[in-house]
Amino acid sequence: MEQETVIPEDENEKKLENSVQFLSFTLGNEEYGVDILSVQEIRSWEPVSRIPNVPSYEKGVVNLRGAIVPIIDLRERFNLGHSEYTNLTVVVVLQAILSGQSRTMGVVVDSVSDVIDVDKQTIQSAPDFGTKVSTEFINGLASVNQRMLMLLDVAKLLKLDGVNDDIDAHDEEY
Repeated sequence: MEQETVIPEDENEKKLENSVQFLSFTLGNEEYGVDILSVQEIRSWEPVSRIPNVPSYEKGVVNLRGAIVPIIDLRERFNLGHSEYTNLTVVVVLQAILSGQSRTMGVVVDSVSDVIDVDKQTIQSAPDFGTKVSTEFINGLASVNQRMLMLLDVAKLLKLDGVNDDIDAHDEEY
């Protein structure tokens, strides 16, 4: 007769307290993750309304149930080059609070992989490559099943160049 291994309830609760869930996705051959709590929804790629005079990584806007949501191509934002959109290409709609205001933005990724539990204690800080390589969007690195997962800082990701300058200047005045 086999004995079942029973994990004490306290141990299970401790495991849950120390882990964070990330939505993983791919850009090229690399795997990235964002905090699952910042993911509003995942949508298939569909054409957007283009906005003139914006950086090439800002693809345009979509009307998401009455809210105008900017869409950026994360590959181009990270200078990983452009890739043709396929049936696997999706838009991950992210939400964060920036300067006291809710910000929603869609990011185009090659494909969504999984929801992964990561133990907080195994997250390592991003390596310092000096000033020539920007790791500003990387919150940390985690090793998951022999794979490296780059954990992104959603708040920094959603802060577009120049968009929050007015808000930041306003906050500094008061």
